[in-house]
Amino acid sequence: MILFCVIPDEQNETVRLSATIQEEWISRIAEGDMQALEKLYYASYQAVYALLLSILKNQQDAEDILQDTFINIKNGAHLYKKKEGKPLAWIFTIAKNLAYMKIRRETALDVMSMEALRDDGLDFSRVEDHDDRIALEGAFSVLTDEERNIILLHANSGMKHREIASLLNIPLSTVLSKYRRGLKKLKNYMEGVKSGE
Repeated sequence: MILFCVIPDEQNETVRLSATIQEEWISRIAEGDMQALEKLYYASYQAVYALLLSILKNQQDAEDILQDTFINIKNGAHLYKKKEGKPLAWIFTIAKNLAYMKIRRETALDVMSMEALRDDGLDFSRVEDHDDRIALEGAFSVLTDEERNIILLHANSGMKHREIASLLNIPLSTVLSKYRRGLKKLKNYMEGVKSGE
């Protein structure tokens, strides 16, 4: 496990470095050079931390995602392509994606634990039209719990299927098949309701 910590001293001040030097470090990181990773970290951590703190609004979360960002850089340095942007922009993209993923994951957990999810299903009491409420309750009753959760996480929380797979700790292929199966069940149910079956 890699653990980064901030040790402020004059040697480790964040310095403005050319993109060429940063690109060289990333190339060396891809080859397993931990000193290059350390140099890149000390050259950019303050800017990355400030970005994360502005997104997450929580010091501990920003520190955690900062560490995850540099772990991802270590593991994904071979994926960096010079023509797609400057190194710092690439690092910021990794950090922002991790921060937003954390926010979505927390939002999804909040959605799943809301009182709107009753023991016997969803609470559609806020749907004003009685017939619509009955149709929605019936439609969601044909889904398994897992199908229902996957559809709600994707539709209500805006989570991507890959994020749902990670959150629920199931393979992406399972998420995709259960999502499609659930949508098909909902469509069939609603078509039956419309035709009066």
